[in-house]
Amino acid sequence: MKKLFSVAALMALFVAVGFSQNDVSAAQQVAAEEAQEGPQMVFEAETVDYGTIEQGADPYRVFKFTNTGTEPLIITNAKGSCGCTVPTFPKEPIGPGEAGEIKVRYDTNRLGKFTKRVTLTTNAGSEKQMLTIKGEVVKKPEEPAGLPANDNGMFNN
Repeated sequence: MKKLFSVAALMALFVAVGFSQNDVSAAQQVAAEEAQEGPQMVFEAETVDYGTIEQGADPYRVFKFTNTGTEPLIITNAKGSCGCTVPTFPKEPIGPGEAGEIKVRYDTNRLGKFTKRVTLTTNAGSEKQMLTIKGEVVKKPEEPAGLPANDNGMFNN
C-alpha cells in the first residue's frame, strides 16, 4: 500500500511540475513578444567605474547602448544628479538596431569618493532609465621643485 501511495504522489508531482513549466514558458513568451514592440534601450553597462583617478584627470566616460526595439528611440532629456555631472546625449532618433552613446562629464577637480546618477527620459516606456558613475578622485601629487637657477639664468649642475 505504501508503494502505491508513493508512486501516486510521485506522479502527481511530475504532472504539477510539467503544467507549471508550461505556464511559465507561455508567460515568458508573451512578455518577450511585448518587450520587442516599440523602442528598447539596452546598455552595454549601466554603471561606469572611473576607478581611482588623479585630480584633473580625463573627466569623460561613455555609456553605449543599442535600440533593440521595433521603433525609433528618442531621448528627450538627460539630467545629472548634481552640477558636477553633465551628460550629453544624441538629439536625433536612434533607429531600430542602431547604436548610440551617452557621454558623461564628471568634475574631476572634486576630491573624494563619488557616486552620481544620470536620469534619462525616453520614449521607451514610462519608467526613466538610470545610469551610474562612481569612483574616487585623489589629490594630484605635488610637482617637485625645479633646480634653482644660477645668476646667469642657467641651471646648476
